[in-house]
Amino acid sequence: MFRFDILSIFPEMFSSPFDCSLLKKAQEKKLIDIRVHDIRQYALDKHKMTDDAPYGGGGGMVMKVEPIDLALAEVIPEKGPDARVVLLTPQGEVFNQRIAEELAGLSRLVLICGHYEGIDERVRAHLVDREISLGDFVLTGGELSAMVLVDAVSRLIPNVLGNSESARDDSFSTGLLEYPHYTRPAEYKGWRVPEVLLSGNHKDINYWRRIESLRRTFARWPDLIDKAGLTPEDEDIV
Repeated sequence: MFRFDILSIFPEMFSSPFDCSLLKKAQEKKLIDIRVHDIRQYALDKHKMTDDAPYGGGGGMVMKVEPIDLALAEVIPEKGPDARVVLLTPQGEVFNQRIAEELAGLSRLVLICGHYEGIDERVRAHLVDREISLGDFVLTGGELSAMVLVDAVSRLIPNVLGNSESARDDSFSTGLLEYPHYTRPAEYKGWRVPEVLLSGNHKDINYWRRIESLRRTFARWPDLIDKAGLTPEDEDIV
């Protein structure tokens, strides 16, 4: 079972996203275990403060190191080789499918959700293994990033998806964007499904899908083409 531990000052944000769809089923099947921990419970003062004014002055508040350290000490007192502590922060490496696959090869992730102006630098320096960002933009906190990461990693864990080919063919899993999809009816308002998909010839269907994947990638994300490891046949197409 793959275990996620999430440290947040707003644990209530996770109730709905983790209680529906694929993530709910994966938990019911005991393929993943998601536990959310309230950092405020580890605050040392009577007011349960998890932030304070920054040394040196400036605007905003900074998340304190002590509550996070105490939370980690209880949640993961011994970190094995297949566990990682990740800080979700705009300053981290940008999350992508390759990172999702790396993390899915572990057995446990502890995710720290940053908030306010920032987080005490001693958390970065001494308590985390990796820093991850969703992209070049700023969110109110790391909670939404944690939800995205849990979803992306979970679907790569064996048996979470009903069809293992679904993850393999997803956009970015092969280094290319995914080919177009169609389902019934075969014609709607004069818009027809490509004839090759109705032919039953799987060799032709696979060839068509590869061509469409290459074309779509070249048109929308051309920078991926250079990283995809194309065959000579692929290069003739693009």
